Amino acid sequence: QPKSIPQRLSASEHPTSGLLHFKMAAPVYCLESVAQNANIFDEYVEGINCPVYAGFFGVMGATSAMIFSALGAAYGTAKSGTGIANTAVIKPDLIMKSIIPVVMAGIIAIYGLVVSVLIGGGMSEPTKYSLFKGFLDLGAGLSVGISGLAAGYAIGIVGDSGVRGFGIQQRLFVGMILILIFAEVLGLYGLIVALILNTKGSSIVCHAEPINPCCEAGLVWKPADGGCVSV
Repeated sequence: QPKSIPQRLSASEHPTSGLLHFKMAAPVYCLESVAQNANIFDEYVEGINCPVYAGFFGVMGATSAMIFSALGAAYGTAKSGTGIANTAVIKPDLIMKSIIPVVMAGIIAIYGLVVSVLIGGGMSEPTKYSLFKGFLDLGAGLSVGISGLAAGYAIGIVGDSGVRGFGIQQRLFVGMILILIFAEVLGLYGLIVALILNTKGSSIVCHAEPINPCCEAGLVWKPADGGCVSV
């Protein structure tokens, strides 16, 4: 079977002095003795694309999504809750309006829960879970988790100061809500990216196709046939 092999250029022939590069020479023939011993097969039982440790990355992605988003929600709830308690002492009739930051902080944890459930559902068949899918799920978990942590931190600070100011000047209410919305969407951005990543990589096959450098893609050398055949 004809096979093009690289021919090395000398340093003086290449425009970048001191570097050795390759160019394709005229086609030559692979020796049959070489071609019949050049077949490369996937020798892993689980498949080279689905190692046993691939699930670790998926589990860490689900864990990261839940832990970091819960940390953000907890901080936002606790921080704004102190402001609500302070305002309730002065004006008890404003408690229900002041509870909005706590609700928005709690939504952050729901984002992480949704992504964690999706990642866990995709790991129902460990023998078909690829390493690339594990990387995607890890990225999805970190995306929604750390975004949720940042959003919860912002909601907590704004909620605390905003509620205290709202207790004194009620015209601040609309401005406080707008600021809280823009803080909330930070977590939403992470959720969108996480959902996009989670939908990718499901079609990867665990076992790689056999190859032979002397044959075309997807073909191997079979001595009985004296040439390249499909497997």
